[in-house]
Amino acid sequence: MKEKQLLMIPGPTPVPPSVLKSMAAPMINHRGTEYAGLQREILRKLKLVFQTDNEVIIFPASGTGGLESVVTNLLSPGDRVLSLTIGVFGDRFARIAETFGAEVERMAFEWGQPADAGMLEERLSRPDADRIKAVLVTHNETSTGVVNDMEAIAGAVRSHSALLLVDAISGLIAMDLPVDRLGLDAVVAGSQKAFMIPPGLTFAALSPRALEASKTARMPRYYWDFGMMLKSMAKDQTPYTPAVSLLYALDEALRLIEAETMPRSFARHQVLGEMTRRAMEALGMDLFAREGCRSNSVTAVRAPSGLDMKAFRKLLRERYNVVLGGGQQKLESEIFRIGHLGFSGPFDIIGTVAAIEMALAEMGVPAALGQGVQAAQKELMKVGASL
Repeated sequence: MKEKQLLMIPGPTPVPPSVLKSMAAPMINHRGTEYAGLQREILRKLKLVFQTDNEVIIFPASGTGGLESVVTNLLSPGDRVLSLTIGVFGDRFARIAETFGAEVERMAFEWGQPADAGMLEERLSRPDADRIKAVLVTHNETSTGVVNDMEAIAGAVRSHSALLLVDAISGLIAMDLPVDRLGLDAVVAGSQKAFMIPPGLTFAALSPRALEASKTARMPRYYWDFGMMLKSMAKDQTPYTPAVSLLYALDEALRLIEAETMPRSFARHQVLGEMTRRAMEALGMDLFAREGCRSNSVTAVRAPSGLDMKAFRKLLRERYNVVLGGGQQKLESEIFRIGHLGFSGPFDIIGTVAAIEMALAEMGVPAALGQGVQAAQKELMKVGASL
């Protein structure tokens, strides 16, 4: 009998049974009263997870589509944009803006490090900074396991007129991101991360400043048009066919999140992150992200010297049914990544660590069986049964 697979990547993430079951519900009239009630309830719950009273828009798309939507609705060709890049997905956000004609200035930081809010503040204080229309930033950089200090970044931008556009696709719900308190203008999230549903939905929380900017922005859009979407949403509809089954799933997942409460979700993800980090360190492995900026969604681990990363991950997948993420681009042979967000619990971490220990031992890497597991157990025992 094949064991249940442990999908320990930073997305798509495992889906709770009740969410899977919800998607089997019959189709409804997407222009009828039943759908209208579903959409209203989903939007109420979405505002809770975004910690916002602002408008939240839902698009049938991946998170990348959500990033494209904020670029095309809030900017015009030729606008100067400052992009804080700390990895693969920060670079992607910048490329989207460039593709549509924005003039992008990159403030790039070494991978494994967070963006430096002091450098950002200094850049925004220069005489030519009044040309900058928007600052792009990734809340949680999945490719490196680094989380940015959004409090500091938002503080640096607050005294400037620039819009602050945030990729929170892999960070929202897993880590505290109080959208309204921080004054974030556009925040994008995706369904396949801590929302615990399959890929296919993206969300954008929009400040009044962002909505005002959308009225004069001149980048081309049709599918992504905020004005068209908001006009339909005011009538409890969408301008085109919604992804009804995914909305069923979203409604149920948001019910689970609301029942857990956001503070407990943040605490759970913190414990899972600490368990993973302590286990890897106990096995003598280095963490890629710098101390003080490590993500509670995903942990990036430097590969032991001489370890064949592809063979290691293949062994884990085929023999132990544990799926880890690999490194991306220049990190392909340097790191592996352990996702621990969404529908994940402490014993998923313990099982994953045990499999890693056995796979390392099989591949001739010195690793004392049980050493990483014990470190994870000790971290869990600090909080007892409070998860």
